[in-house]
Amino acid sequence: MTQQGCDIGLIGLGTMGRNFVLNLADHGFAVAVYNRTAEKTKDFMDNEVGARPIQAGYDLQEFIGLLRQPRALILLVAAGAPVDAVLRELWPLLSPGDLVIDGGNSHFTDTNRRGRFLSGKQLNFMGLGVSGGEAGARYGPSLMPGGSREGYDRVGPMLEAAAARVKGEPCVAYLGPRSAGHYVKMVHNGIEYGLMELIVETYDLFKRGLGLTPAELASIYDRWNREELNSFLVGITAKIFTRQDDRTGKPLIDLILDKAKQKGTGMWTSWDAMDLQVGTPTIDAAVVMRDMSGYKEERLAASQVLAGPCQTFKGDRQRCIGQVKNALYAGMIATYAQGLALLQKASATYDYGLDLEAVARIWRGGCIIRAALLEDIRSAYKTKAELPNLLMDPHLGKEFLSREADLREVVQMAAALGLPAPGLMATLSYFDAYRSAVLPGNLIQAQRDFFGAHTYERLDAPGAFHTEWEEE
Repeated sequence: MTQQGCDIGLIGLGTMGRNFVLNLADHGFAVAVYNRTAEKTKDFMDNEVGARPIQAGYDLQEFIGLLRQPRALILLVAAGAPVDAVLRELWPLLSPGDLVIDGGNSHFTDTNRRGRFLSGKQLNFMGLGVSGGEAGARYGPSLMPGGSREGYDRVGPMLEAAAARVKGEPCVAYLGPRSAGHYVKMVHNGIEYGLMELIVETYDLFKRGLGLTPAELASIYDRWNREELNSFLVGITAKIFTRQDDRTGKPLIDLILDKAKQKGTGMWTSWDAMDLQVGTPTIDAAVVMRDMSGYKEERLAASQVLAGPCQTFKGDRQRCIGQVKNALYAGMIATYAQGLALLQKASATYDYGLDLEAVARIWRGGCIIRAALLEDIRSAYKTKAELPNLLMDPHLGKEFLSREADLREVVQMAAALGLPAPGLMATLSYFDAYRSAVLPGNLIQAQRDFFGAHTYERLDAPGAFHTEWEEE
């Protein structure tokens, strides 16, 4: 290893970095590592490496010297300014043809900018989306690479070995040029936001509406996870409800503050969806509710003065649980539909050339949004690559329609109980808007023309028209 050089290098020995290095090394690849803090590097080498083929560089020059040429290295550092800071130090030490891979959650526009800069230095650059958290990085994540095909071909065998596998297929595929990989990861995270919001709304209905205990909730979500709702997020939800607090012996979920945080990727999805004029209302609602949760003190004050209806459900509880299950499944279909419709539009707009069947395939394992439903989604795009929306797939459309009535009843129930369910409500409105041959946009055109002379289009003649709405 010392004479020939390491196969790949990794900068950043945080939780994800350490685990991904061990993953690569366990698959037989020689890895060089570097961390800005030398103490962290030494701790990793002394306590976690063992006999694995891993070498450490304690400065960037030493680190670069450990790599076989042409070099390939991965950055797993915090997105934003830290990536630019490392690149500024790094690129003067590299040689033409070397490959730099950004494995963080970088905004796709930053990836485009960095790619242009490094290309000018005759260096290759890739944006690599990584999903699966600590366990995924260690034992098999879902990997979403974008950049030059040449760069991917060089490191593809390593990524395929380290990735999760489903039915023998690695959960990684070359997705397209420039920022394609980071864009797909951004939308993955937007879908993640939407799915989490739908799940927490069902939890709220069950807890505050039906008065179910954590033990009862654990049983429900565990059962659901063994049926058509099988997914990573539903599975961990069931486990969360079983955990007791070490300090008090009470269910831990009941002691956690109801303020959720975000790192921005869901918000980025909503931003670009709006830029591309693609509707993603379930994802948008999830972003809004993360923001709303942050106003804890204000919400407490409002709860004392703004009265609402009684939040106790008085109907058939078992029937309600079944309806909520169906509503959640319908919401999951619609959330994936919104995210993949955005990918379809982005692919055409940014010239990514995305294969959505491949996207669905690599999301089946390792990642946070993995779910049994992705098999049907993959099949839908395999049958019709240019499918405009998953709701138009005969099978998935039928699955949604079979649950539509329950979704409507659950939305009505939430409204009647005064329990916020914007994700479920947005999902229903998305479906109703998408299936509507006629929407009230004609009135919006008329209003805009009335106050701003923006003109309007007609049903019976082509062209732009203007009316003097108020006669003298």
